[in-house]
Amino acid sequence: MTTKRPSCKQVIIPMNNNSTISFIKDLSTHIVNINRILKNIKSSTMADFIHIDSKGIIITTNNIASLSDLQAIEQCVKSIVSVEPDQVQLPRLPQSKSYLKIIGVLYLAKATNTCISSDDIKKILKSNHLFNDVVLASKPRIIKVLPKSDMTIIWIDIWVSKWV
Repeated sequence: MTTKRPSCKQVIIPMNNNSTISFIKDLSTHIVNINRILKNIKSSTMADFIHIDSKGIIITTNNIASLSDLQAIEQCVKSIVSVEPDQVQLPRLPQSKSYLKIIGVLYLAKATNTCISSDDIKKILKSNHLFNDVVLASKPRIIKVLPKSDMTIIWIDIWVSKWV
């Protein structure tokens, strides 16, 4: 059985307008430099082309970029003379906001007999290996199921990387 792989991947580099305009002037050279740096770190990822949109610079690659690929691309973009290094944010894969609904959690903490808080939820998420790479998009919301119930529903908004 064969699985079909998506044909292209994207890396977004958020930048301000002035830096983006400066970057556009020599896109073909930037592609060559990015690919040289990726080859130097022995990455199988290669940049195919670059385009600009409201989010910043979008670099389309042949594979999903790893963390080391993203760091190499960031260093390459920051090294360009016409770009202000402090205006270049950490490259990232495209993301969408999603949510997670957790049901059946006790409203009162057993040890202290106090109401569970969003800080308690954050601590629990950090200690659970399932949430190692999860980035919270907003503060967790805790909703009591019924006024006389001791159960809650917890809503967690998270950022999810999209493989475009």
